[in-house]
Amino acid sequence: MTVAAVDTAWTVERATRFLRSLTAGARRFAEMVIVDGDGYIDADQLRAAIGKLNGPTVALSRAVPRGVREGWWPEGISVPIAPVHDPDNPSWHKIIAYEMTSENVPVFRSAVAALATGRRAPVSPEPPAPWSGDAPSAFAVPPGWGSGDDVPLVVLDEGGTHAGADTTSEHQQDR
Repeated sequence: MTVAAVDTAWTVERATRFLRSLTAGARRFAEMVIVDGDGYIDADQLRAAIGKLNGPTVALSRAVPRGVREGWWPEGISVPIAPVHDPDNPSWHKIIAYEMTSENVPVFRSAVAALATGRRAPVSPEPPAPWSGDAPSAFAVPPGWGSGDDVPLVVLDEGGTHAGADTTSEHQQDR
């Protein structure tokens, strides 16, 4: 029995969906890591631009599990932005920067560019099928109708009165 390998690499489509799923502050955080820092940015620089990093980092940490739950990407996909701890003080776990792997930076740059232009990332490398010309014209006579047939504008009930929507209530009609 062979087990198929699951592709856990970030693609432009996945990265675009990841960025779209973030809050505005978290997206700005991610864009700063990707674009301004080229995959590595000092935490103090982020704080100077964004303020407190609690909200954006929580949003970033929840985005990958949410995407797995929603089926946007497979389980086992890597977290795109990771904290860098101070190597001189490992017991305190002070975060000094945030980084993205070098192979993910170009993928996420393309996603940022797609979001900036308002375009969606390509779903597949194949172009859409060309127009086949099979769709009917909006001006064509509907199937089953002759060219001289009229469309009834009102339907009369058995008594010859209008049976369509009426603006007067039954109580007013009885008077």
